[in-house]
Amino acid sequence: MRGLLFLCLLPLFRGQRSFQCPHLCSCQGSEVNCSGRSLTSSSLPTSFPPATTSLRLHGNRLTVLPSGLLDGLTSLRSVSLQGNPWECDCGVLYLRSWLLRQPAGLQSHLGVNCSSPPGLRGRLVVYLTEQEVLDSCHYWYCDLALASQVCLFVLVLVQTALLAALIVFLRRFERLSKEARRTTEESFTAGESQRENEYSPLKDSSI
Repeated sequence: MRGLLFLCLLPLFRGQRSFQCPHLCSCQGSEVNCSGRSLTSSSLPTSFPPATTSLRLHGNRLTVLPSGLLDGLTSLRSVSLQGNPWECDCGVLYLRSWLLRQPAGLQSHLGVNCSSPPGLRGRLVVYLTEQEVLDSCHYWYCDLALASQVCLFVLVLVQTALLAALIVFLRRFERLSKEARRTTEESFTAGESQRENEYSPLKDSSI
């Protein structure tokens, strides 16, 4: 009898386990609300319950969606992604691909606009061409390459300045060493001459 009761309750327990509300979000039924919580791409939950039918991610600070984040949500009927500063570089490829696969009636693409780079600002992510995304990737890599070259140039300048300062210090040290050695020699010579002058009268008087 107990075994039969356990088998009857097992689906209920499984349903509760499969719908654990993600951290930093609130849940009501199969609706997961993570909106307006200043979530970033790094603080976003790594997964959502598979039975989720409505997902609210609007009004956060999301710049990209981790690849595969929404793929397992087969029951999803409503998604809100607007009000986030989406960066339309290489990282937007997954979001764009997911939006393109959604039914037109879902309207999850509305308000999903690019925040950067400047050339794509304000554009809807879903309407970006693949070439535009690839060009933005090149734009990002060019900026990185330029920043690396500037840092390398500054490093070379610093090393050159340090080397020049070391050379000046060594030359000054060498000059001071020579002056100190010459002063010592002159002091020693003067002392010898003084002793000879003091010894000469004594020698003459003894004679």
